[in-house]
Amino acid sequence: MFKNKVLLITGGTGSFGNAVLKRFLDTDIKEIRIFSRDEKKQDDMRHALQNSKVKFYIGDVRNKRSVDNAMHGVDFIFHAAALKQVPSCEFFPIEAVNTNILGTQNVLDSAVEHGVKRMIVLSTDKAAYPINAMGISKAMMEKVAIAKARSLGEDAITTVCLTRYGNVMASRGSVIPLFVDQMNAGKDITVTDPNMTRFMMTLDDAVDLVVYAFQHGENGDLFVQKAPAATLEVLAKAVIELYKSKSQVRVIGTRHGEKLYETLVTREEMAKAEDMGNYFRIPADNRDLNYDKYFVEGQEEVSVIEDYHSHNTTRLDVEGMKELLMKIQEVRESVR
Repeated sequence: MFKNKVLLITGGTGSFGNAVLKRFLDTDIKEIRIFSRDEKKQDDMRHALQNSKVKFYIGDVRNKRSVDNAMHGVDFIFHAAALKQVPSCEFFPIEAVNTNILGTQNVLDSAVEHGVKRMIVLSTDKAAYPINAMGISKAMMEKVAIAKARSLGEDAITTVCLTRYGNVMASRGSVIPLFVDQMNAGKDITVTDPNMTRFMMTLDDAVDLVVYAFQHGENGDLFVQKAPAATLEVLAKAVIELYKSKSQVRVIGTRHGEKLYETLVTREEMAKAEDMGNYFRIPADNRDLNYDKYFVEGQEEVSVIEDYHSHNTTRLDVEGMKELLMKIQEVRESVR
């Protein structure tokens, strides 16, 4: 479905954008547009790739005119641009609002105006039952995207779908590169809470999820990939054993806005989720704005259904975690 098509990736200089490029560059896709505000990362990517299929656009999702400039002739969009760091969003929440919520609205509006066929909005497990500014902004981003999809309807030119995924291992700013840096410096590995669990996904898994949403999504659908989880203690031990390090694990306590475990699908969503094997498909809530229905109609099963979260999914032990880590190219190369 990507043959001779133009794909735009917002936030395309990030870890996800680089993973998409690896997947698609050697296919029959016509053009991949990288849209971001970081000219240095764009320049580094341009020099590394030297590929005429990849076009670079400087801009910011906060500025709709710059988005419009990159949108002409685009068939598909992966919307990955976001502020993702929990602590920075806690201290500068309005910046998260401007990028994650208003920026997404700009990309949605531009996509519809330019007749884009499909747009996938990338979200995070922190949007389910959010307790921090980053998660709250991503939850609102989901609501904005689903509302736009609902207003477009089933027969619209543009289809808007969403994906939600957990911790992407070894992505920029994630904990695994931090552990490796600490070991290389001869320091202890710092863990907030050894019993804290997180979903574990590779970047390839994240790309698989987005492609699956492209192939199967209807307007307003949210897709979630089933994923294993591990405690931070297991993750730290697995990294230490892989790298044959003498570093110890040091517990430093929970940081601003961190949860003990992450939820990928809420119980309200699980009540209507469609199990598609390796994925859950959660259709949009298509009720109209008739308040009477909210008082006379409900879902009894919601009270007995459990969330899908990192405490009740498949749990990895140290050996399983090491096996998953070795699927990451950067880890394989650095371990050698």
